[in-house]
Amino acid sequence: MNTIKVEFENTEGQKLMGRLEFPVDRHPHNFALFAHCFTCTKNLSAVRNISKSLTAKGFAVLRFDFTGLGESEGDFADTNFSGNVADLVAAADFLSKNYDSPSLLIGHSLGGAAVIFAAAEIESVNAIATIGAPSNPKHVKHLLKSGLEEINATGEAVVNLSGRDFKIKKQFVDDLDNKSLPETAKSLRKPLLIMHSPQDDTVGIQNAEEIYKAAHHPKSFVSLDGADHLLSNKKDSVYVGEVITGWAKRYLDVTDKVPSNLKTTHQVVASLDAEDGFTTRMKVGNHHMLADEPEDFGGNNFGPSPYELVSAGLAACTVMTLHMYAKRKGWPLENVEVHTSYSKTHAQDCEDCEDSSAKIDTFNRELKLIGTLDDKQRERLVQIADKCPVHKTLHSETQVITSVVD
Repeated sequence: MNTIKVEFENTEGQKLMGRLEFPVDRHPHNFALFAHCFTCTKNLSAVRNISKSLTAKGFAVLRFDFTGLGESEGDFADTNFSGNVADLVAAADFLSKNYDSPSLLIGHSLGGAAVIFAAAEIESVNAIATIGAPSNPKHVKHLLKSGLEEINATGEAVVNLSGRDFKIKKQFVDDLDNKSLPETAKSLRKPLLIMHSPQDDTVGIQNAEEIYKAAHHPKSFVSLDGADHLLSNKKDSVYVGEVITGWAKRYLDVTDKVPSNLKTTHQVVASLDAEDGFTTRMKVGNHHMLADEPEDFGGNNFGPSPYELVSAGLAACTVMTLHMYAKRKGWPLENVEVHTSYSKTHAQDCEDCEDSSAKIDTFNRELKLIGTLDDKQRERLVQIADKCPVHKTLHSETQVITSVVD
């Protein structure tokens, strides 16, 4: 399992529940801490997609439920923004004591405001990324407008947020008024990435401008054009994860660390958690990637399918083999394109083509040879394509030896 359940205590001794996600068969080069949006949970699809993008690039990511939300203990009505910040500090302490101190903080919506405040208290943090964050925590008060008058009059009110009822107490509202994010951002002096959608109708784009103006360099802004506040389109959340990983490399040491407890020495490792459908994390040699199935097959299409990977191996091996041969012969082969695809088709000489068992595995391969080659050279290169090692493997008798490891 590359995602494990973890629990730790907040300042009140209540248990907070989280998921700590690791890269496949690789010691993480950095630990990241994720703060979810107001009244959301760690299991929001956008949070999970962003986390997967990070783990695919060697990060370990801790996502957890704030006090009173999701699986965490406590009463949401008794919490406030300061408590969210304290929860983040507690999560960082948990990582420091049990794994490694977090170097990257990521926050979505109000969680984005929380990570800026928390970064001022977590010394190990060297980079912060916010997504759709308000420029002041008290911005959240507009979401409470249906019950704000009642809260001020009676001290509390039940407010419906995203289809769910939450009890909000006056101390929550008062705490929001006492927090100044621009002042905190101005004194932070840590690299900051601000991501926001111009179409965000929950937290307006002007909030990103205010945070950007308040912060010192190095600071960056990326527009999430077309995205909604919750990044409900998976393409948006995947994009956010990819941008964060690329941006963070400039400010963090992402050198691969030597694994202390590799479970296997095989060339390829694939790992799939039960909750991930077909989206499979892979270590291919020293490289990390995702495999998946198309959406019409029930997958997320986040990576190539297993047969596409086999086809890719055949195509890559073919171009390498042809170039090696041409160079050895001194032939003017400038470029090779190999197009491959997999299907099951009837054998050309099948006697009973109506029988489905008569179909065989078929790889269709097309070669495009660029260079001033004569006809004999081209003909010979087509013959050499059939001699590439992967082609020979596909035609040879092979065996797969399976065993179970701890």
